[in-house]
Amino acid sequence: RLYFVNASLQRVTFSSSVGVSLPCPAGGAPHAVLRWYLAAGDDIYDVPHIRHVHANGTLQLFPFSPSAYNSIIHDNEYFCTAENQAGKIRSPSIHIKAVFREPYTVRVADQRSMRGNVAVFKCLIPSAVQEYVSVVSWEKDTVSIIPGNRFFLTSFGALYISEVQKEDALSTYRCITKHKYSGETRQSNGARLSVMDPTESTPSVQDSFQSGEVQVGHSVELPCIASGYPNPTIRWLKDGRPLPADSRWTRRITGLTISDLRLEDSGNYICEVTNSFGSKEVTGHLNVIGGTVRCYYTAVWVSLRMSRFLFHLNEATIRHNKLCFYFIYGTPRIIASFSERVVVPGEPFSLMCAAKGAPPPTITWTLDDEPVARDLSRVRASQYTLSDGSTVSHVNVSSPQIRDGGVYRCAARNSAGSAEYQARINVRGPPRIRPMKNITAVAGRNTFINCRVIGYPYYSINWYKEGLLLPDNHRQVVYENGTLKLSDVQKGMDEGAYVCSVLIQPQLFITQTVYVTVKVPPLIQPFDFPPTSIGKLMYIACVVSSGDMPIRITWRKDGQEIVPSSGITIDTKEFMSSLQISKVSLKHNGNYTCIASNDAATVSTERQLTVTVPPRFVVQPNNQDGIYGKAGILNCSVDGYPPPKVMWKHAKAGIGNPQQYHPVPLTGRIQIMSNGSLLIRHVLEEDRGFYLCQASNGVGSDISKSMVLTVKIPAMITSHPNTTMAKKGHVKELNCTARGEWPIIIRWERGDTVIDPDRNPRYSITTSPNEKTDEVLSTLKLKPAEREDSVFFSCHAINSYGEGRGLIQLTVQEPPDPPELEVREVKDRSMNLRWTQRFDGNSVITSYDIEYKNKTDSWELKHATRNISPTNNQANIVDLHPASVYSIRMYSYNAIGKSEASKELTISTEEAQPDGPPMDVILQPVTSQSIRVTWKAPRKELQNGVIRGYQIGYRENGPGSNGQYSIVEMKATGDSEVYTLDNLKKFAQYGVVVQAFNRAGTGPSSSEINATTLEDVPSQPPQNVRAISVTSDEAVITWAEPPRMTLHGVLKGYRVVFWAVFPDGEWGEMQNITTTKEQVELKGLEKFTNYSIQVLAYTQAGDGVRSNVLYIQTREDYPGPPAGIKAVPSSASSVVVSWLPPHKPNGIIRKYTIYCSSPGSGQPLPSEYEANPELLFYRITHLNHRQQYLIWAAAVTTAGRGNFSEKVTVEPAAKAPAKILSFGGTVTTPWMKEVRLPCSSVGEPTPTIKWTKDSEDTAIPVSLDGQRLILANGTLVLRSVKAEDSGYYTCTATNTLGFDTIIVNLLVQVPPDQPRLTVSTTSTSSITLAWIPGDNGGSSIRGFVLQYSVDNTEEWKDVFISSSERSFKLDNLRCGTWYKVKLAAKNSVGAGRISEIIEAKTHGREPQFNKDQPVFTHINSSHARLNLQGWASGGCPISAVTLEFRPKGTWAWQSVRTNATTDVFLAELREATWYELKMKACNSAGCGNQSSQFATLDYDGSTIPPIKSPLEKNDDVKKLFSIGCPVILVTLGVALLFIIRKKRKEKRLKRLRDAKSLAEMLISKNNRSFDTPVKGPPQGPRLHIDIPRVQLLIEDKEGIKQIGEDKATIPVTDTEFNQTGNPQSFCTGVSVHHPALIQNTGPLIDMSDIRPGTNPVSRKSVKSAHSIRNRYSSQWTLTKCQASTPARTLTSDWRTVGSQHGITVTESDSYSASLSQDTDKGRNSMVSTESASSTYEELARAYEHAKLEEHLQHAKFEITECFISDSSSDQMTTGTNDNADSMTSMSTPSEPGICRFTASPPKPQDYDRGKNVAVPIPHRAKSDYCNLPLYMKSDPFFRKQSEHHDPCPVVPPREASIRGLAQRSYHTQGRHVTMDSAKHGGASASSSSSTLPQRTLTMPGSSASVAQRATGGTPGGASSSSSKMGGSRDSLLESSSLGLGRLQKQRDGGAGAYSKSYTLV
Repeated sequence: RLYFVNASLQRVTFSSSVGVSLPCPAGGAPHAVLRWYLAAGDDIYDVPHIRHVHANGTLQLFPFSPSAYNSIIHDNEYFCTAENQAGKIRSPSIHIKAVFREPYTVRVADQRSMRGNVAVFKCLIPSAVQEYVSVVSWEKDTVSIIPGNRFFLTSFGALYISEVQKEDALSTYRCITKHKYSGETRQSNGARLSVMDPTESTPSVQDSFQSGEVQVGHSVELPCIASGYPNPTIRWLKDGRPLPADSRWTRRITGLTISDLRLEDSGNYICEVTNSFGSKEVTGHLNVIGGTVRCYYTAVWVSLRMSRFLFHLNEATIRHNKLCFYFIYGTPRIIASFSERVVVPGEPFSLMCAAKGAPPPTITWTLDDEPVARDLSRVRASQYTLSDGSTVSHVNVSSPQIRDGGVYRCAARNSAGSAEYQARINVRGPPRIRPMKNITAVAGRNTFINCRVIGYPYYSINWYKEGLLLPDNHRQVVYENGTLKLSDVQKGMDEGAYVCSVLIQPQLFITQTVYVTVKVPPLIQPFDFPPTSIGKLMYIACVVSSGDMPIRITWRKDGQEIVPSSGITIDTKEFMSSLQISKVSLKHNGNYTCIASNDAATVSTERQLTVTVPPRFVVQPNNQDGIYGKAGILNCSVDGYPPPKVMWKHAKAGIGNPQQYHPVPLTGRIQIMSNGSLLIRHVLEEDRGFYLCQASNGVGSDISKSMVLTVKIPAMITSHPNTTMAKKGHVKELNCTARGEWPIIIRWERGDTVIDPDRNPRYSITTSPNEKTDEVLSTLKLKPAEREDSVFFSCHAINSYGEGRGLIQLTVQEPPDPPELEVREVKDRSMNLRWTQRFDGNSVITSYDIEYKNKTDSWELKHATRNISPTNNQANIVDLHPASVYSIRMYSYNAIGKSEASKELTISTEEAQPDGPPMDVILQPVTSQSIRVTWKAPRKELQNGVIRGYQIGYRENGPGSNGQYSIVEMKATGDSEVYTLDNLKKFAQYGVVVQAFNRAGTGPSSSEINATTLEDVPSQPPQNVRAISVTSDEAVITWAEPPRMTLHGVLKGYRVVFWAVFPDGEWGEMQNITTTKEQVELKGLEKFTNYSIQVLAYTQAGDGVRSNVLYIQTREDYPGPPAGIKAVPSSASSVVVSWLPPHKPNGIIRKYTIYCSSPGSGQPLPSEYEANPELLFYRITHLNHRQQYLIWAAAVTTAGRGNFSEKVTVEPAAKAPAKILSFGGTVTTPWMKEVRLPCSSVGEPTPTIKWTKDSEDTAIPVSLDGQRLILANGTLVLRSVKAEDSGYYTCTATNTLGFDTIIVNLLVQVPPDQPRLTVSTTSTSSITLAWIPGDNGGSSIRGFVLQYSVDNTEEWKDVFISSSERSFKLDNLRCGTWYKVKLAAKNSVGAGRISEIIEAKTHGREPQFNKDQPVFTHINSSHARLNLQGWASGGCPISAVTLEFRPKGTWAWQSVRTNATTDVFLAELREATWYELKMKACNSAGCGNQSSQFATLDYDGSTIPPIKSPLEKNDDVKKLFSIGCPVILVTLGVALLFIIRKKRKEKRLKRLRDAKSLAEMLISKNNRSFDTPVKGPPQGPRLHIDIPRVQLLIEDKEGIKQIGEDKATIPVTDTEFNQTGNPQSFCTGVSVHHPALIQNTGPLIDMSDIRPGTNPVSRKSVKSAHSIRNRYSSQWTLTKCQASTPARTLTSDWRTVGSQHGITVTESDSYSASLSQDTDKGRNSMVSTESASSTYEELARAYEHAKLEEHLQHAKFEITECFISDSSSDQMTTGTNDNADSMTSMSTPSEPGICRFTASPPKPQDYDRGKNVAVPIPHRAKSDYCNLPLYMKSDPFFRKQSEHHDPCPVVPPREASIRGLAQRSYHTQGRHVTMDSAKHGGASASSSSSTLPQRTLTMPGSSASVAQRATGGTPGGASSSSSKMGGSRDSLLESSSLGLGRLQKQRDGGAGAYSKSYTLV
């Protein structure tokens, strides 16, 4: 057998200086003959000293010089053959290539990377040698890098540094390469890494992949490295999909690694790199190719024709599945299939077919020989390929129909063949036959006829022909599936109609007919061409012996049509065709084919025509020259047929006799070409001589021709040194010897430059020929050799026939350059030096010397460290003195000598750590969680520098502690220090030590001193609290002590807190009992009552945490007597008894017992009657007429009968006066519920029921509407009760005989009022709050909800607090931060109003740099150390410090961000350079900034002078620039502002015109006549100016004075407007400032800044400068003008900053008010704002609301002019009112874009209609003093006013009382903004100015009468109160305006009308 030893060998590369030996990769048994050939098939030959083939078949190529290079030998493809008696095999081609030793350098570029990213270094290798040179290692500062930790070496030679750090920039990085073939190693230059601080950026790809080809089974690494901030994430995709889960895929820092590659791993790979700022992607293609093919052959030759290729192989035995994969195809085979089945229509089915083959086959599906129709709604087909190469296909039918039944066939096909499988699928249903097409059959062949039946079941399928059942002969076969086979079809017998008959039911058939037509193919009689020669005749006939006519006959020659010009004539008849050649020539040689065809088939017969021709010369040989070493061709071309055989003979020169010619030996070097020429691939000198070309082919005689070959020798270099050395400064000679045909020219080159001694006298060239050896010697002399001569020199020999080159590498050696020295680290007593040796003088460094001295000494007093190993690049100098200055220099040595001294460096040693501890450490407990520590600094001589701060270590010394110290740091402030340790455990012993530190570090610690924190309240409640009810009024409570660790002190005892919870949800009084035991008995409890119980422990510090609420119910007992009883006659023989349940049921009432006795009847015992406990009345019958009875009742529980009720007397009567069975009393209910007040009555005749409600002195009938109704039984139903529904209701029952009444007091419970919230104390992390609860709304408060958020956010957090608490501490807050806090109370009804939002700030401020601290602690020529300890934290820990620095005069800043609080280095600074520095330190309270300038030292350690200011030179230019820029900017700003305002004015004008049109339409639709009679009592106009927590400032000409604090109301009198202050002024006035606040339903402005009890003015200095909240201040200026001013108005302007929306409410009055925009003065009252909407719908809503105002029902409405004003100087004029006596004009600053409409009051005659009619007023109490919140009642001003009123009545809160208002009416005296009125007889000033609603600004009038009232001139008068704004909560006027006021017409001022303006923006 024959075999390949190494068939995978495809390429061999070797070095020209080494050579290569290559064994033949084939073998055999028995021994095979091995031969080598070139790829073209030429035998190879031996070339002396160049190439040789050994006897064992090894091919050897010897080392050679570049001049001996020959591409045919040294860069070509070879193969070898192995041959024995078993056969012959050929190895694959092997490419052999020689590589020269070429000069090259490797380089590494500097890189930049952000801290935390990955840095990528690549070794840059020249492309000319990149194929042979690879990276073997990397060095960091001359030390080899070991992969691991953060350093990674990739398979392609790159260096990755992950998580880049600042210290990575201090090193240099080099790569080491090795030549694959020569073994030569090279070291690159040193590269640096520049590390930058992270800046937000999109990802950038540092290293990526493109495309590649890898063999199966190998591993591959796909690099993908990216940088960016935030750090990008990497995602891999393959062919657009995420990578499959496979252990072979590994994601590493270097990229994606795939091991054990498979063919299916080929594809497109995508690396997606993403961060929050963007994304990038890299795409590459990986192609995985198959493995090596190895086949073993035997001696039998076979041919395989596959596809379009023909392979000749021995019969192969495949040893491995994948061997010979690329040229042996596998025919598909079905490996899995489906079976026949029956399905019903609609039942889904799926068919699967799997096939295997090579290449993987494709599967197609047919149904009854038709392709499966892909109906996407029902039929779907899919196909996929598995990893093993098999193909799987599915057909899924989701909703089968009958037509989906039949024979399904899957066919698998590939380029090697096909395979099929079929089975029938039966779909149940009526059978039918698919349509069949007529068939054409070919005679002599087989034909199949399919009868495709669909539907199931059926019984049988039969075929009939001419009525006969088939088969009827041996050639016919009928298969079970209905297929008819006709074998060897005969035309006469088989042609005709065939009928398929299907039996579907007994005696029921279905049939279908198909017609078969038979065609007979042609048959050609055999023929052949006789032998012939040139010039003869030729005739051949092609005859068809049988076949259906017509028959077509054609001829082809060599597969092509025969053209008429070829000399061939074709004559065709009906069934015969002849081919005639009149003169045969050589061109007629070829294969001739006769083709006959008809409708049945096409047949052909091919025969060959051969024409013989004797040989002749086409090209004759001629004498020619050959060049030594080159290829030469001796031309000799012949033709003839058969092709002649050419033979060459050779005779040596000088011998011309033909008998002495010898055949030329044909080897790989010499061979005969296909045209007969002789090819000499490598001409040698022995090839010269005579050559004879001889040709013969057996036809005629042989021919021959001779020629002479002359060999010429080209110039070549025969001797030269490859490498040589020289010393710098010495003379060096380079010799080079050449030979060849004369004349020879020698040229020298240095690198790529020709050396010209005339231009460069340092070089000289001498040349001397040697005629004996035909050689030339040339010498190049260097005088002297310099460093730049270390290059490649080359000598070139040139003659007429060629050129040779010799390459010489010259290395010039010299002493090394001095090393570059740098200081890597300086300590207190040592320093670390590092150096880099740049140029070694082309000689290995042998050692280093380091010298150092004190800077002030001379170098004669130096210290030295000598003979440092050359492998080191750093050294430590020890035994130095701290805080000293040293000078350092260095030398390097090689074999040539010593270098110069390096650059001298100057360094300073660092401080040392302190050697002594702090002294006099004292501990003092302060609180339960803090201890104060005091101490003194260490002794001066032990400090070793400046003490920067102290570390206080503390640890708990109790049981269970870990013994580890917790450390806190503080900065030193002096010789005595103090520090308070916070957040310690309560009542725990702590040990404390103190250490001092300076820049060098921390000294020894003091001795540990112990102290114990103070006691605190227990943090956990007692455990296992249990309650047991013993009797109906006694319970026992038990518990266990809290955990010892939670007592926080010495346990003093326990406190049990308990309260009753009544059935109506109300809570009883909270009680507590104190005890030292763990059990207590509660006595005197309410019977059968639910109790809530909590237990707490207390220490000396106070009460601890309460336990969870425990519920218990006391036991039942005897009930109390019924609370009331009534008995009334209902007829002459019956009475009705009603009663009330007992006040104390003491259990569940099971029944009531009614007793009835008659004193005069003589019966000793009363009668007893039992009543259902649900019914509270009973009818007693069968009584005697006109006889008196005593009746009483008792309740019964499970404990027994209770006490008797009182006894009542009753007498049955036929005619009875009206009596009410129901009882009066108090009814309590939550608001918004339905309440039923019963009033059941009896009497004869039937009584009538009437309900009234008390209103002060009168009773008003209850009005019946949708919310109030009286049922037939007299019950009053009140739905959705509100607070104003509270009061006394009277039910009266009346008939002709009398009446009866009951009074019901209805108490409506509402949510509690808002509490008053204040700030008690604050710390760095906590705020303690206290509050006073408001009114409880008639229901006990259940708890409080505290909400808080950071000042500039709206993310509120909730805290739930017990109802008994009145203070709370918010912990874990951010230091130095403003917080907003609000509080609400909850009762049984729900949550009440939220308190005013207050603000408080935790202690702490932003960091500040201590001016006494130095900014820098150390500066040298390239580094600076910053002193971060100079930052004072401001009480809040510093979170980050950001540094920015740059050389002065440059633009770009370099940033450094650090969390360190001690020192930080600025590295890589320029020497002798001034720098600018900006520092920013931040904590939770804000950021502080510090700027500085500094200069680095010069190289010698000296300082540099400051930079002179260039101001003197450019002073004039800067002045001009400083003046001109503001002027230009102001001009541009004014122009831009004018354009913007003009455009806004146009837009607003169009919008407001549309609003006016809409309002006019609404008015015309809803207008009412003001003469419409009054439907109900008129109400006075109401004004509600909601200004909570207001603070007023009065501004006069001298400035602003504060007149009120925490006052919501302030009177402004005429005394404020005296004209004496400025007698020359026409108008005098004061300014009223107030910060406006908003409620949930208040105005648009939310003033959450003001805190009760604080001065808002102080906030200006406290608020952080970084606050970005929008603020707003409101100020009114009240002006009193002279009498000549006809009109005086009060206009209040509310404006929001940054918005065009605002609200203006204008009231006619005697003062003018304008808005002051003094933002600086109003800084204390700036508030956040909300955006107000301005839509036409809201304008309409405002109009409708005004129409519905009760006091304006008779008013006439009129739209006034829309106006636009963009400046305070714009004038606004309202329209006129038809009923007004005068026109009011306004000239005030106005809001832009305002439309308004005006409402005029009813006529004067309508005023009296409102007299003596009750109207709603605030529901709280008689006095407005009671309407005020608690914080206002405490004000002296309001306490004084309250003296004029009755004290607040003790009634349930929020109860709505009805009092007669007959004396109230519209008044004409006084015009107040609050619209309060006095009585007709005159009112006092106090009553008109002090009876104010909550948050109302009161301003007295200016008329004489008003002035009189202001001075108390009018006697008497009742107080009056104003009404709070009423109406719908959704009203725009309520939620968006200041409110409406009540205006009165002056009694003595004439009939002056007023107008009320509603304004919408």
